[in-house]
Amino acid sequence: MSRTATYHTTVTWTGEHWGHLRMGNGPEMKFSAPPDAQGHANVFTPEDAFVAAANTCVMLMFIWAAERFKLKLLSYECRTEGTKLIELDRTELFTRLLFKPRIRVGAGSEPAGVVEARVRKALKAAQKYSLVANSVKSEIVVEPDIVVEGERASACAERGGAR
Repeated sequence: MSRTATYHTTVTWTGEHWGHLRMGNGPEMKFSAPPDAQGHANVFTPEDAFVAAANTCVMLMFIWAAERFKLKLLSYECRTEGTKLIELDRTELFTRLLFKPRIRVGAGSEPAGVVEARVRKALKAAQKYSLVANSVKSEIVVEPDIVVEGERASACAERGGAR
């Protein structure tokens, strides 16, 4: 049976193009529109929030998938770029989210190619089960840089095999 969960945020206008955001789980911060939309620099924006929501959700789902796929995760860093289309009538739409994760995993005694295949499966699972990625209509593109480290990976690299 399906169930629901509800999340809350409260925003308050604080003057000019400034606002204050209070999230249901505690954090608070000021925000503005970006400078190209009459806002301010060096402050949280709704555009940042959109891209950050997708990036953080996919990362957390990758961590979940990596555990299930028995990966020895050494590091994960992902730069995500959101492309916004601005129409002539000034309506705007994010059309694409490009994820560029750099993932380092240990191979242990497994061949690097086998481990890399599991990393790719974990990435697909992360995207499939990401609440935010599933909730947006933007194109989702993932271009990973996967580094497999360890004894078997080094031996394969020396023979000219997978990294």
